[in-house]
Amino acid sequence: MNYRNLFFAVLLLLNLSFTLPVMAAENQLADGMDDLQMVLVDKDAKYKAVYDIHSGDEAAGISKGLYYARGLIDAFGKQGVKPEQLDIHLVLHGEAAKFLLTEEAFQDNSGDPFAVNLNAKIVKNLIDLGVSVEICHSVMKSKGWLAEDVLPNVVIVHDGYTRLVKLQNDGYALVSGF
Repeated sequence: MNYRNLFFAVLLLLNLSFTLPVMAAENQLADGMDDLQMVLVDKDAKYKAVYDIHSGDEAAGISKGLYYARGLIDAFGKQGVKPEQLDIHLVLHGEAAKFLLTEEAFQDNSGDPFAVNLNAKIVKNLIDLGVSVEICHSVMKSKGWLAEDVLPNVVIVHDGYTRLVKLQNDGYALVSGF
């Protein structure tokens, strides 16, 4: 018996024994996870969420919080949940409150007479989908903003923190980090 050939045959078998299961797992994932179970939401249920949006961070040129809130509606939709089944509140305070300003107020706030509030369109879209978009009055007061400086149909709340606490006490799931 040739030990060299036996050695290479064993190496080949070992290599195949590790490679084939990995290839099979990769094919399962590529084929839409045939044998794996995915957890989905109940498409007939109602869902309540409140977003704590306080950062001035942006994604795709708009408020990161507004961007991800819109994404939540799409994610539920992909699982068969209609916007009417969602009760979502977006509480904007801190630096994020500026995203709810009218064009003129946004320009004044930024110091740029040519600034455009790209958030106005997504705010209207979210409100049209039944989302309650809310701005903190404490921030408005500290910045000298008036009710007419705020986009149409945005709700003015006394302050962001007590609103967040109240909605959580009412059973809304908190989504934060924005």
